[in-house]
Amino acid sequence: MKFYIATDHAGVDLKDYTVELLKQKGHEVIDLGPFDKERVDYPDYAVKVAQSVLKDKESQGILICGSGIGMSMAANRFHGIRAALCHDAYTAQVARGHNDANILCFGERIVGKGVAESIIDSWLASSFEGGRHAGRVEKIESIQG
Repeated sequence: MKFYIATDHAGVDLKDYTVELLKQKGHEVIDLGPFDKERVDYPDYAVKVAQSVLKDKESQGILICGSGIGMSMAANRFHGIRAALCHDAYTAQVARGHNDANILCFGERIVGKGVAESIIDSWLASSFEGGRHAGRVEKIESIQG
C-alpha cells in the first residue's frame, strides 16, 4: 500500500515514527512534510495529502496534528476524501470497514506511539465491507454543501 503522510509542527515526532513504522511493515510512504518543528499551518499540509490521494486512487493518506481535528476538517473539504479522526483501534477499523475512509487522522497530543501503532495496525487489517454501508458512502459522496 502507498501512503501519503503529512503533519503540522505539532505532530512531527509522531509523523516520523509513523513513516518508519509503515516502511518496516513494507509499505511505500511519501512524506510531504514538514521536516522540522517550525510553525506551519495545518490546512496547507491537509491539502497536499488530500490532493495526492485523489490523484492516486490506490493510495491512502495519514494526517497528524496536535489533535487531528483540524487536519480532518481541512481534508474533508475535498470531494472524494473521507478523512477519519481516530483515537483507537476500533475507530480505525470502523472508519475503514463502514465508511471507506481513505485518510487516517490522529493527534500527537492525544495519541502516543503505542496507540498510534494499534490504530495503524487496525487500519491496515481492515477494508471496506460494502453491502449496507455502500449506499451510505454513496450518500456522503453525493452531498453538495
